[in-house]
Amino acid sequence: MSDFPQVGDAMPDIAMETPDGGSVKPSDFKGRKLVVFFYPKDNTPGCTTEAKDFSALKGEFDAAGVALLGVSKDSPKKHQNFIAKHDLTTPLATDAEEGGLSDALGVWAEKQMYGKTYMGMVRSTYLVGADGKIAQVWPKVKVKGHAEEVLAAAKAL
Repeated sequence: MSDFPQVGDAMPDIAMETPDGGSVKPSDFKGRKLVVFFYPKDNTPGCTTEAKDFSALKGEFDAAGVALLGVSKDSPKKHQNFIAKHDLTTPLATDAEEGGLSDALGVWAEKQMYGKTYMGMVRSTYLVGADGKIAQVWPKVKVKGHAEEVLAAAKAL
C-alpha cells in the first residue's frame, strides 16, 4: 500500500511557480475539474508531443469545464521558451521545490536508464474532481492518445 494520495483522497495543495513568476496550486481550481499532468522535461520529444496534444484539445477541456496544468521541474524561463517555441496553450508550472507536489504524489521518483539510477519525473496524470479529490490517476503514461483518453474521463466525471 502506498503512502501517497490515491483515488478518493484530497489532492495535496502545494503551490508551484508559474512561468510569469506567479504561483498556482490545486485549490485555485476548486469548483471545477482539473487535470494535472507531470512530465519529465521541456523540449524533449515525448514531453513536447504530450504538451502539444493537451494544447490541441484545450478548447474541448475548457468546454467541459476542465482546467489543465502541466508540471515539470524545469525553470519558469525554460517553460516560457517551451510555450513560445511550440505555441502551447496549456498552462505550465514549475515544481522545483523539495517537498513539492510531485514529491507529495510520489511522481518524483528513482528511475533507471542505461544502468544508471537517478531521480526523475515519472510521466503521470491526475484527474481531480470539482471537490478537490483525486478522481483518476494514470501512472507511467504512454503519450500516444493520452490527452484524448484523459478528456474522455474528465467529461465522464
